[in-house]
Amino acid sequence: MRFDKNQPFISITAILAFLGVGVGVMVLIVAMAIMNGMSKEFEKKLFVMNYPITLFATSNKGISENILQSLEERFPNLLFSPYLRIQSVARANGIMSAGIVFGVNIEKEAKINEVFAKALEGVDIEDFYQDKFSLIVGEGLEESLMLQKDSKLSLFFTKLEPTGLTFSPTMKRFDVKGFFDSGLKAYDTSYIYTNLSAIAAIKNIAPGIYDGIHIFSKDPMNDINKIKQALLEIPNFGIEAEGWWQQNGNFFAAMALEKRVLFIILMLIILMASLNIISSSLMVIMNRRKEIALLLSLGATAVEIKKTFFWLGNFIGIGGILLGIILAMLVLYILSTFPVISLPVDVYGISRLPIDLSLLDFFSTIIGAIIIVCISSYYPAKKASKINILSVLRNE
Repeated sequence: MRFDKNQPFISITAILAFLGVGVGVMVLIVAMAIMNGMSKEFEKKLFVMNYPITLFATSNKGISENILQSLEERFPNLLFSPYLRIQSVARANGIMSAGIVFGVNIEKEAKINEVFAKALEGVDIEDFYQDKFSLIVGEGLEESLMLQKDSKLSLFFTKLEPTGLTFSPTMKRFDVKGFFDSGLKAYDTSYIYTNLSAIAAIKNIAPGIYDGIHIFSKDPMNDINKIKQALLEIPNFGIEAEGWWQQNGNFFAAMALEKRVLFIILMLIILMASLNIISSSLMVIMNRRKEIALLLSLGATAVEIKKTFFWLGNFIGIGGILLGIILAMLVLYILSTFPVISLPVDVYGISRLPIDLSLLDFFSTIIGAIIIVCISSYYPAKKASKINILSVLRNE
């Protein structure tokens, strides 16, 4: 490892290997932290608006209040929010926009939907209940239709009603009482919330019948199986349960695949840097052939020579890994503390780069880098142990 003035390229190659491995490890750790942070952020957004578990009716008879009460009694640890749903076209100020209107129980929905609960902070709940034709709309719809609080918003529904000799869409004027911001423009422009009684009147449904039930659970992947089993024991006319991961399975599968591919590609940086470990170790061996032959002739074993040069390569590689870890922690601290990179809120729903380094990603990176370094160190070490003692001593 000592700098040789006669052979400076050997030391330069070792330094490049050291820096290459360090930079590769740093880039891989930072990239995995950003990918994991983006995935968690999108998961959080979708989780809030899509709900952990959703029950929906597969027949026109809907879900009765008796079934809701039975589930609430059987699963007191879960939170339930029944809903009615209908498609509509909103019209205000000469502008139209399509969307989905949810009729919900205000109190129950606020307990499982933090976005909706935040929107209710500036709303008089009693006034909302008294005027059943009140709305909570997204900020995206507010901007596109130029709405204000207490504005009138006309909704045209897909339900038809007879008017003379023809059928026309049902139309109703609502009062806009508040606005929500989910962070995702697709929801903010298409989701509208109102009272259960309003949608029940428009759809001409009897009280106590729902299109579905939103359920909050801290462990939805296990609870969904328990709910399905409970539904088999409760008389029903066709009810299905669906988890948020099933509703967005393709999206998260694509993100997971992208993360794995990125991990493999960035691991190639470490692999390329490790080639410098091989070249620098081989040059050291070629430059120290006489010393190696002399050690072998004095009684050193091939295993001892192999270990010596194996740990020489590991010293360079593992040193680079430690440097990469330090640099990665520094970069992650800077990115999470200072607004170095800003994101457009209307595109990503967040203004700062999300950072979330999982232990699995961290240790996968470190273990993968160590394996590459060990493999790169083994080949030169094996070549050093195979030196022909007689030939080297005779000629050199």
